[in-house]
Amino acid sequence: MIGIGIDLVDVDRFRNSMIRTPGLKNRLFLPSEQEYSERQTDPTERYAARFAAKEAVLKALNLGLGGIAFCDIEITHARSGEPQILLHGKAIDVARDAGVQKWLLTLTHTHTTAAAVAVAL
Repeated sequence: MIGIGIDLVDVDRFRNSMIRTPGLKNRLFLPSEQEYSERQTDPTERYAARFAAKEAVLKALNLGLGGIAFCDIEITHARSGEPQILLHGKAIDVARDAGVQKWLLTLTHTHTTAAAVAVAL
């Protein structure tokens, strides 16, 4: 194991941040992530879970905020529904240099809280 990261997000706080800062959605999420989230009854729950996942990835790579652009980390799903991490740009290089060959990811959320755990192997 190379690293493990966990993050917890308050859904209402995240909702308020997105309302106060309309450009935040485009800074944090790729169009595919936005499309998926916007199809849901409460998109903010999905956005918060994806944000938690991106933070967890940064922690698993032993990086802080700003170490990699959030849009260089994409959260997708396999056909089975399993969440997956796709890296782009600088994130590919950082993960490769750290020796990451595989990622494990789990997401969960309620109406109030979203959480994610990422494991770099």
